[in-house]
Amino acid sequence: MEIRIGLQNTSRDISFESKQTAPEIEKAVELAISSDSKQLKLVDDKGRIFIVPTNALAYVEIGAEEARRVGFIA
Repeated sequence: MEIRIGLQNTSRDISFESKQTAPEIEKAVELAISSDSKQLKLVDDKGRIFIVPTNALAYVEIGAEEARRVGFIA
């Protein structure tokens, strides 16, 4: 699952692959924004932890759950 997190007041975003499913990520984002939590915490497929302040979030893009294709299409 590819995840892209946009931050306010910056032109760069954070992007990484995660083993979490789209509903799990969506629930984590909704919970972080709606609760009194001050941070969103996600884990990538290599075990790295990404902690982002919720007040700095501009957007969270959740990619499709499709395996990457290898090779050429003729």
